[in-house]
Amino acid sequence: MDPLGARSQFVEVQTLSTWERQPDLEGEETEKEYTDSLVSQEAFPSPFPYREDINRKIVLYNGDVALLNCTAIVNTSNETLTDKNPISESILLHAGPELRDELLKLNGCRTGEAKMTKGFNLAARFIIHTVGPKYKAKYRTAAESSLYSCYRNVMQLAKEQAMASVAFCVVSTTKRGYTLEDATHIAFRTVRRFLENHGKSIEMVVFAVTDMEEPTYRKLLPLYYPRSEEEERASLPLIPADIGNSEGEPVVPERQIRITEKPGSLEDDCEEETLDSDLGQVGNHAFARMEGDVDKQRKLILQGQLSDATIHKQHQRNYNRWLCRARAEDLSDIAALKALYQTGVDMCGRTVMVLVGRNIPVTLIDMEKALLYFIHVMDHITVKEYAMVYFHTLTGEHNHLDSEFLKKLYEIVDSKFKKNLRAFYFVHPSFRSKVSTWFFTRFTVSGMKEKVHHVETLQQLFTCILPEQIDIPPFILEYDARVRAYKHHSILSAALVCYDLKCNLSSSDYFCQVQKTQLSAKRNSKPFCKYF
Repeated sequence: MDPLGARSQFVEVQTLSTWERQPDLEGEETEKEYTDSLVSQEAFPSPFPYREDINRKIVLYNGDVALLNCTAIVNTSNETLTDKNPISESILLHAGPELRDELLKLNGCRTGEAKMTKGFNLAARFIIHTVGPKYKAKYRTAAESSLYSCYRNVMQLAKEQAMASVAFCVVSTTKRGYTLEDATHIAFRTVRRFLENHGKSIEMVVFAVTDMEEPTYRKLLPLYYPRSEEEERASLPLIPADIGNSEGEPVVPERQIRITEKPGSLEDDCEEETLDSDLGQVGNHAFARMEGDVDKQRKLILQGQLSDATIHKQHQRNYNRWLCRARAEDLSDIAALKALYQTGVDMCGRTVMVLVGRNIPVTLIDMEKALLYFIHVMDHITVKEYAMVYFHTLTGEHNHLDSEFLKKLYEIVDSKFKKNLRAFYFVHPSFRSKVSTWFFTRFTVSGMKEKVHHVETLQQLFTCILPEQIDIPPFILEYDARVRAYKHHSILSAALVCYDLKCNLSSSDYFCQVQKTQLSAKRNSKPFCKYF
């Protein structure tokens, strides 16, 4: 106990500033990101919208969690509750020897579980002990599920015990191998979903961090707890592709169990179905369509003896595996590049997707993750007709996708990608890119040559897609303006040369030169075809 009149070392959580009232230290940068963001909120509504009531419950605190005066604090430990990490040692030091005796009575704690003891000499009434997972890349899904369980079980225990406030430390310590940023994503989304669905009785959730951890927490908090609608829109492109289910729990689609009341029947409206009609449905549902020997099917593929329907089924299964990976993978680093985004519609009302070549640092990113991100974003777009606009503007060698990657992409994607692609506009192509595209569409892939259209200027592109229907990065607009100004200057110079030559050329030679100049001008100013 503190001496009479001495200042208490404990911190009252009510005196801490909530996340809603904390100033945006990166306000200008966030505003700039929002201005430059090319993602439409209407097209992609945020899964974590601005909620003032939830933000008032969130506190980011830089300091020792053991010193907080709240209903409960969280201790991260190992399975025997004897872990010697800075957080546990501080809690044991301030709580006193009675806590050690109490921990022995708990008989340990399994990974992902949460157990509660008294706070003893702490200002907090209770301590909730939980065990974070040991992270290994090979067992990533299991680690994510266990870490989710840690935060979920703590929140559930806080609700069951009618706790008003709970203070979290960083549950998964670096000693257990979990990267801080990945762990923080799971922590924020789990707590957010719990507060949305079950957290009416919980008044405050504190995230206690160290100096080393605070920058990561400050960077990721706006993604899950935006403090304004502007911050919500600016953070949208940075939200990971995998945000779990409605409770924030990691989802592995192929492990989900689907149960129907009557597997063979699609509708229950008809009460006078006969036995024959019921038997006729047997074999149409997924469970009844059991496959044959998989190894034998692969052997037949190699021998070229499988039917087109079987090959299509194999391709569909392979694509579904890639799609499941795309939905489960953390692709926030690829999304942050802003290289692929949805914009408006073309003249025919088809959705337009934009690909910015200069924003793809091929040599610096994991191209397999880029492939997964493309599948994740495009899967729901390609269910109906769409068009793609690729800006080749100011790209360098480090931005060029090699033909092997493009061939792999073409082979993996579902048939709807190819069938519903109506036009591919290649803007600002170079001579080399034109040659490469011709070879690729001619000899590598089939059915693409007629869909690719090289567009020299934005003016030509606007005859197919109205300017207000497409978001174009500023550097592309500036480049296009320079190119058009240069061409106009070249044509004007050629006309002046013809005028100067008039005095020195014969009549027939002069008119021949004028016709060439007019032809060049016409070629550079002709309107592009509106429909393909």
